[in-house]
Amino acid sequence: MTTHSFALHIPGAELEPDPLDPAQIVSGTPEVTGKVVWESADGKQLRGIWQITPGVVTDTEADELFVVVSGSATIEVEGGATFTVGPGDMAVLRAGDRTTWTVHETLRKAYAINL
Repeated sequence: MTTHSFALHIPGAELEPDPLDPAQIVSGTPEVTGKVVWESADGKQLRGIWQITPGVVTDTEADELFVVVSGSATIEVEGGATFTVGPGDMAVLRAGDRTTWTVHETLRKAYAINL
């Protein structure tokens, strides 16, 4: 993690295993990897890269903006929209959104989260 300005090539960035809670897995055997590349001093803002292999998972979201670098998924927000994202797409999730992610192709995204 860095405290100064930087640039990072997202497609080639090395990521580390970030195991899912088995209760989140609806179907398939999705695996998650990720890396926090910047964190605010108070720990309330995170910037990073996240990747998930195909499968279906559920999550409760934080306040997040992300841009998909590769892959695709359909995200269903409970009581809200369903949208499909792929390379170049930006999405915003609200804190507390309960989501179901159907990952079609291994998805890698760059994110900014506010806790």
